[in-house]
Amino acid sequence: MILVTGGAGFIGSNFVLDWFGNFDEPVVNLDKLTYAGNLSNLTSLQGDARHIFVRGDIGNSELVDELLTYHRPRAVINFAAESHVDRSITGPAAFIETNINGTFKLLESVRRYWKELDEGDKDSFRFLHVSTDEVYGTLGPDDAPFTESTAYAPNSPYSASKAASDHLVRAYHHTYGIPVLTTNCSNNYGPYHFPEKLIPLVISNALAGKALPVYGDGRQVRDWLYVSDHCAAIRRVLDAGQPGETYNVGGWNEMANIEVVQTICDILDQHRPKAQGRYRDQVQFVTDRPGHDRRYAIDARKLERELDWKPAETFESGIAKTVEWYLTNEAWVDAIQSGAYQDWVEQNYAQRGRQ
Repeated sequence: MILVTGGAGFIGSNFVLDWFGNFDEPVVNLDKLTYAGNLSNLTSLQGDARHIFVRGDIGNSELVDELLTYHRPRAVINFAAESHVDRSITGPAAFIETNINGTFKLLESVRRYWKELDEGDKDSFRFLHVSTDEVYGTLGPDDAPFTESTAYAPNSPYSASKAASDHLVRAYHHTYGIPVLTTNCSNNYGPYHFPEKLIPLVISNALAGKALPVYGDGRQVRDWLYVSDHCAAIRRVLDAGQPGETYNVGGWNEMANIEVVQTICDILDQHRPKAQGRYRDQVQFVTDRPGHDRRYAIDARKLERELDWKPAETFESGIAKTVEWYLTNEAWVDAIQSGAYQDWVEQNYAQRGRQ
């Protein structure tokens, strides 16, 4: 039995689905179901006795204590987090509450639980904390990619809150001996991605005939990681990672945002051509967001060298699969684009305007 927190979100739900594609070991899935948590991601698991869903907050210590005591998991994998930079700029309090205070309370529950285990179970238990490359700050165009020893230099309320949570996880290992693992990943993409993020937003806006907003000059560079590759890396770290260690997870796919947008447009031109013109015609450059990091890049050689993991997907293969998924699952997108979501998107991009 493992306990997964945030398992109805984008990466968490993909992890749970991939887990059952590889193992029969049961999963307790704890998710608060905020705007980005979506049980429809897990529809295929309805009635599956291996999947136990619990709606709740990682900051609810009483609930977490009860789940740990009752289900006796051998591992906790923590995906639960507020994760959108733009939302952290307009409303940072939620990021402090979930990513810092929530992680602290979760660690305290785990510490109480782990302390009472017998020695064999103590040694085999793992707490795996899923984090981001954004904690490292930004890179210049010629800088070497982030390694596990890169100094933290977060530049947004989101990345600062994740950096704080990483430090807490590290401290609980060094102070209390809890066998923790931390992964810092690059930008994920793939099925079930909430359409406020770049790739799903571009796909849904393109199909709806709306503008495709691109921040600034669109030359911000990201390392793109297909979500199933990320899930495989997490499973590998959980299985063979050394307690107390951090592992960077990247796709070796550095691309500028404008190139990503144009690639999606070209794929859509092939599979869902417009009556007139091309999807690239919908691109609209808008005012950049405050403090926008210019480049992220992950050096994932430690994970490859020590745990024999490397991504299976190139960006070309992964983005083709992603666009195909959205074209065949438009009902999923329509169902989650509620009035509240549309209001937020309109507010976020309307205030930036056309450049």
